[in-house]
Amino acid sequence: MPTYGEYLKLDDLLGLQRPLSKGPEHDEMLFIVIHQVYELWFKEILHEIDYLEGLLLRNDGPRARHTLKRILTVLKVMVAQLDILETMTPLEFLSFRDRLESGSGFQSHQFRELEFALGWKDPKALERYPAGSEGRRRLERRLAASSLWDAFLRHLTANGIAVPKADLDRDVTQRVAPSPALHDVLIDVYRHRPDLADLCERMVDLDEGVMEWRYRHVKMVQRTIGTRRGTGGSAGADYLLGTLNQPLFPDLWAIRTEL
Repeated sequence: MPTYGEYLKLDDLLGLQRPLSKGPEHDEMLFIVIHQVYELWFKEILHEIDYLEGLLLRNDGPRARHTLKRILTVLKVMVAQLDILETMTPLEFLSFRDRLESGSGFQSHQFRELEFALGWKDPKALERYPAGSEGRRRLERRLAASSLWDAFLRHLTANGIAVPKADLDRDVTQRVAPSPALHDVLIDVYRHRPDLADLCERMVDLDEGVMEWRYRHVKMVQRTIGTRRGTGGSAGADYLLGTLNQPLFPDLWAIRTEL
């Protein structure tokens, strides 16, 4: 039987934090650990979203809602971790920032995968990754695959809800777009199907959780580097600001004024 350290591959894991600054600068370790942990959480959320889609397609509503709760809890932990990163002052970050050179969180293919899995798709995002790279291949697979929103609509259909055919047959390589034809269907779900209405609310919780992460992330960046351009050539906070208040599941928000 493996030991605790062998099972978790702790020697490998704890050997991955390698600051590049001279000294090294004290806060570079915090920066590396936080971002490596984020990548692990991204991996876990992708794992859970894939599982969640399968549950929805198998019409396992109770387990799907439980899995959504787990994803939401992970998102809350991710948001809370920004509090730790914000203990690093701008000067402390600048002491090693030049060591990042072309590196940037903007390049995280796992976060792009997460966006794609949730239906926030943009084929142009593939251009940021070299052809043939593992990140590019994974994003190409996510781009061609259906998203969580598509699995949600099929789950509604399996439960007797008359989802418009145009929504079921939408181009899955495109971002989820508002569908006025779906509004009356969703309103009917809220009024007459409390079990499915609860699932709808958990989807809204997920959408809100991602928006909260985006908001806290952009405020952290503004607090740390102000209006400077981001590492890796990104636009920094200006780019991140453009992602705020853009829901993943717009129809679940639009019906709020129609209920």
